[in-house]
Amino acid sequence: MASSSCFRIENIFSSALKHSNANANKKANVFSPQFSSFSLLSSSRLLSPKLPLLKSSFSHSLSIRASSPSSSTTIAEPEGIKINSVPTKPIDGQKTGTSGLRKKVKVFMEENYLANWIQALFNSLPAEDYKNGLLVLGGDGRYFNKEAAQIIIKIAAGNGVGKILVGKEGIMSTPAVSAVIRKREANGGFIMSASHNPGGPEYDWGIKFNYSSGQPAPESITDKIYGNTLSISEIKIAEIPDVDLSRLGVTKYGNFIVEVVDPVSDYLELMENVFDFELIRSLVSRSDFRFIFDAMHAVTGAYAKPIFVDKLGASLDSISNGVPLEDFGHGHPDPNLTYAKDLVKIMYSENGPDFGAASDGDGDRNMILGKEFFVTPSDSVAIIAANAQGAIPYFKSGPKGLARSMPTSGALDRVAEKLSLPFFEVPTGWKFFGNLMDAGKLSICGEESFGTGSDHIREKDGIWAVLAWLSIIAHRNKDKKLGDKLVSVADVVKEHWATYGRNFFSRYDYEECESEGANKMIEYLRDLASKSKPGEKYGSYVLQCADDFKYTDPVDGSMVSKQGVRFIFTDGSRIIFRLSGTGSAGATVRMYIEQFEPDVSKHELDAQTALKPLIDLALSVSKLKEFTGREKPTVIT
Repeated sequence: MASSSCFRIENIFSSALKHSNANANKKANVFSPQFSSFSLLSSSRLLSPKLPLLKSSFSHSLSIRASSPSSSTTIAEPEGIKINSVPTKPIDGQKTGTSGLRKKVKVFMEENYLANWIQALFNSLPAEDYKNGLLVLGGDGRYFNKEAAQIIIKIAAGNGVGKILVGKEGIMSTPAVSAVIRKREANGGFIMSASHNPGGPEYDWGIKFNYSSGQPAPESITDKIYGNTLSISEIKIAEIPDVDLSRLGVTKYGNFIVEVVDPVSDYLELMENVFDFELIRSLVSRSDFRFIFDAMHAVTGAYAKPIFVDKLGASLDSISNGVPLEDFGHGHPDPNLTYAKDLVKIMYSENGPDFGAASDGDGDRNMILGKEFFVTPSDSVAIIAANAQGAIPYFKSGPKGLARSMPTSGALDRVAEKLSLPFFEVPTGWKFFGNLMDAGKLSICGEESFGTGSDHIREKDGIWAVLAWLSIIAHRNKDKKLGDKLVSVADVVKEHWATYGRNFFSRYDYEECESEGANKMIEYLRDLASKSKPGEKYGSYVLQCADDFKYTDPVDGSMVSKQGVRFIFTDGSRIIFRLSGTGSAGATVRMYIEQFEPDVSKHELDAQTALKPLIDLALSVSKLKEFTGREKPTVIT
């Protein structure tokens, strides 16, 4: 094998699996436990009516190939494992975005593309952060994850990692990876996901690395990874068989260990420690309360039945699209009013359920709905924060502090002020919350992009947000008898507005714009903001300040700039423009519009109606149509 210039990473669902398993039986010791809480739902209600389960069988095989005619060489044989050095060359375009590296699947399947990035990661980490250490590996179940998992495992072994914990079938939600890293005291973990982006052979794939606190790697590390992708010359890979990811248990190759684990159990245990499951069960199991959770054929389908059905007593038919599919059932697993339209239709129907929720591809985002009522993410985190101490045992002593991303509405600011809590405004990207959490300054935080979470882990957490809302509704109804009118989601939100005022908020997404035009628009706005002066009139609005948001971390003093162009007016209204770092192609332009309204009589206005003058101003100021050619947004939130 050392003399070969090509190491094939065969698809584990092809006929090559039999050959690999035969080798594994000869070279490795395998121990398989007999139980797992991880199960894929098979109720016909939960399967897409349109599509059969996508078969995990492909005509291709993946390769890590030497980039030069010279053959790869064996560089070590620790405890009988042969480690080979495969020559490679730098590949352009491997700079990570807001949350890891995301590209089209076909890009990652190109020769050495994924392998180069994984090796560059190990080249960027101090040896003590992985040598003989423990790493976690999981993903959202999308197309290419199983093949990628084999590549990652072999390169990890080649670089001296001691043990890999991998979710069964390669599945583990992003929040669960963070939870497992923290519980098992791992050195870090890989997450195979393009989050809320579509999956399948023609769509998106992604990879990111989380550190030992379970938080996304900081920019100091991602910058190093990118630098190393520009100079990489070899890939270190162990010559071991593919691991059977369909069986729980431990496989040993000399001193290197792979353990396939139940992806649900550690996360479920954590949720039971955070929330009062008996309180939630008292609500969910009521005959006069109807609940629906849409897993969008994504990773939370693996968690929905064990948590909502088995533990909390929801009926099986309350779980919609509960089978994780490699292409998400041809859907777009982004829980918003556009892409979760089937759930929205159910919740706005005449006899719709009382509570609805959805989560995204990798399980870190969420959408909350009441009967004929949508809760904006900005309101959601504010309401959770305002009710956490009374409804959620984890916060019985009160939150330590609150934080939001800069574009998120100021609703959370008002809660922090009323509760006399420390408050932080950070750039978009969950990693910016991590330092504050580790320093004991932050408990609850959120982003307007449907991300909500707390310091129980170091990622946003979709199911956590659903359980938080169920806790609040259950707490408000704990003394209600059967037949009494229940306090609804809408009741909780309107009561919050009456207490704190309403921050009308909307986000316009223009997806896959031509990058050149989008970048020119942002540069134009930066120039306009730099020349603007307080007191200038923008239609009927008076400018308070305009800038390109920059942030200095209060914990470590690190600084980031160019995080979004803001125009803030004297009445508290804001218009904000930024380019998203979560897409895989082109540029996504995001425009945020916010206006505070203290008058209770105006709180039930439609947000688009209330914000129309400000929306028109934002479109005019930005010259968005002129720069991008777009007449309408792709998504309005």
